[in-house]
Amino acid sequence: MRVRRDIPSFLQPLHTDEFAARPPSDETTAAVRRTRALGEDAARRLGEETFWLDRQGTAAGLIAINEQHGAEFYDVPAAAVDDREAADDALGGDEVVIDVQTHYVADRLRPATAEHTIEIYRNAMPSWWKGLDDLTSFNFAEYLRCVFLETENAVAVLSSAPGVGEHRQLYNGEMLATRVLLDELGARGRLLNHSVVDPTRLEDLSMMDRWADECRPVAWKVYTLGEVVTDSSAYSPGLTWREKMPGLWTSGWMLDDDDRGAQFLQRVDELAGRGGPRIICAHKGLSGLVDTGSPRDIGPAAAAFPDLRFVVYHSGYEIAPDEEGPYTEETADVGTNRMVSTLRDNHIGPGANVYAELGSTWFVASSRPREAAHILGKMLLAVGEDNVLWGTDSIWYGPSQSLIDSFRAFQIPLEMQEEFGYPAITDEVKDKILSRNAARLYGIDLEVARRNAENDDLVWMRGALEYYRDKGSPR
Repeated sequence: MRVRRDIPSFLQPLHTDEFAARPPSDETTAAVRRTRALGEDAARRLGEETFWLDRQGTAAGLIAINEQHGAEFYDVPAAAVDDREAADDALGGDEVVIDVQTHYVADRLRPATAEHTIEIYRNAMPSWWKGLDDLTSFNFAEYLRCVFLETENAVAVLSSAPGVGEHRQLYNGEMLATRVLLDELGARGRLLNHSVVDPTRLEDLSMMDRWADECRPVAWKVYTLGEVVTDSSAYSPGLTWREKMPGLWTSGWMLDDDDRGAQFLQRVDELAGRGGPRIICAHKGLSGLVDTGSPRDIGPAAAAFPDLRFVVYHSGYEIAPDEEGPYTEETADVGTNRMVSTLRDNHIGPGANVYAELGSTWFVASSRPREAAHILGKMLLAVGEDNVLWGTDSIWYGPSQSLIDSFRAFQIPLEMQEEFGYPAITDEVKDKILSRNAARLYGIDLEVARRNAENDDLVWMRGALEYYRDKGSPR
């Protein structure tokens, strides 16, 4: 997977370690051609890389998407392609951007473990990982560049996938060490951290009080799919990616299980009474339709534990050939509709204790804007405009500035609002999603965060890079 620098990232078939890139549709392929044509002259003047990594290149991509889909999903004037000031006016903003889902891969995975991990993925999904870059693309140095240097994030939340042994992206202590390092170097308050818990391991449940005290996470991260099978011989050859996905995971569980889920939620509730985090970030969706990747357990868990807060990473979205449409009874088991269903069935309304998060979901859907409008419209109706959170799943797609800018320009067309009852995505709603909702959930003082980001001369980043070159990933 390589992020190209000659076309906006949201028009590229990129992916994470959790899903295969969806083949581009005819509309996306045509939008890529049109984007190149729209930006040809300006790119020649400014330089290819400068243009396509800047807002003018983003504007060209969004205009091309509008043309291919026959509606003004993105409010971007034609002048924004050739005029930087017009691009800034259309795509800029003054929100205190908070990205609630970011990642990097510890360099302890290299070289032997990285090669073994890559071999596992190649055996499991050869078409997915054909031409895979080495894992240096996702290291701590790249994290600093993509999340803080080339993207206007004021605050980011560092997370990790689960796992044990040498294959895990980041351990809880490594996430803590990364946050402490940046705080000590001068980026105080700009990075928050999760602690990952796997309730199928009793030792994890017993460690939660120690992690709460020592790691000071802002939330608990759980991955109900289970963990990836690391024995490459376990995968049967000749199967498609979707056929292999159920066999990729072991030890799956659900939040409303009578044993593992209940034990975990009770531990969170108990520790919250002693100052621990009461927020649970659950990976739901992007599962290849693995049963335990469904968000159907969110409603029962949220109803049973009303004092806890449940952030649904990816909002239950799944990669599928067909675009996700409106909620209907016939499609209640599709993608984000599953989240709508579980909240309805358990009488969890807008503004309650469930939050929808957009990491990877916005990246994948933004080039299919009608699908994006349905997803955002359904989430705004289901959880309310105060409970949708901005996340990107960085650093899998490179700097996420173009995703921020495309979201700022996005609108649900009036005809879709009228037909499906979706609310308009106003500037105020966008400010809530990009900034204020996460600030309220995580107790972030927005004025302090703004001041820290605006007065930051990035001296701390140079110190962090020196640390990384000398000692590797913080731990």
